[in-house]
Amino acid sequence: MDLLKLAIEWAKAEVFSTRFFIFFAIGFLIASAGFWQLGKTDLAKAYIIPTLVAGILLLIIGSGTNYANIKRVKQFEKDFNTDKTAFYKSEIERSESTIKQFVVVFKVVPILIIIAALLILCNNTPTWRAISITTLSMLMVILLIDGNAQSRIENYHKALKLLDLKK
Repeated sequence: MDLLKLAIEWAKAEVFSTRFFIFFAIGFLIASAGFWQLGKTDLAKAYIIPTLVAGILLLIIGSGTNYANIKRVKQFEKDFNTDKTAFYKSEIERSESTIKQFVVVFKVVPILIIIAALLILCNNTPTWRAISITTLSMLMVILLIDGNAQSRIENYHKALKLLDLKK
């Protein structure tokens, strides 16, 4: 597979993947509206704001990464046709940088999950329980999507390195 096809294929997979942030964001926003309209208990009412915030955060993450990846797909061909060697080097550097960022994500997010779980145990009020459970749910979504993205970027990086060996 040539370099440009590999890069575009990877970027299109990223565009598809980031849309799942938007999909889950819509789910959280619907849940918030549902709790607002149908919530009768204190706990159900306490979920309105946390699920709304989680939905907005996931929507921002999804929209931002989706926009960046769509823009990247359009830029790939221009950069590739301008200077193939520079494009290759920039993709190697970018993929290495992204892999390093995922190392941080997969250390920080589990710590946040532990903190949210401990808050459930330590604080039994409806508001804190709703915040903690919503935070746990949102962080699980992030881990799910980012776990797949990490695997994809590692495979992309390996494929880039194999292209280098062939040259």
